[in-house]
Amino acid sequence: MQRRKFSREFKLEAVKLIRDRGVSVAQAARDLDVHENVLRKWVRELGADPAQAFPGHGQMKPEQQEIVCLRREVAKLKAERDILKNAAAFFAREAT
Repeated sequence: MQRRKFSREFKLEAVKLIRDRGVSVAQAARDLDVHENVLRKWVRELGADPAQAFPGHGQMKPEQQEIVCLRREVAKLKAERDILKNAAAFFAREAT
């Protein structure tokens, strides 16, 4: 069974149904054929950060993008450090 994907608009409308129209989460879940916990998660995500909620497939929040960039930089710096360590050890062996 494949995982279902919902558009940002669908999620926003589902949350609006619960918040603005006063429909219960259980009823909205039955009407939309979505699990109640999924709807609760959507409501929580939109409440926490409305501008960055539901970024979409393949898009990351700015914080996540920064973490990815920093991890790449750390990996690069570790590789450079290891090269310098090996070079120092090589030249130390050559000198003796």
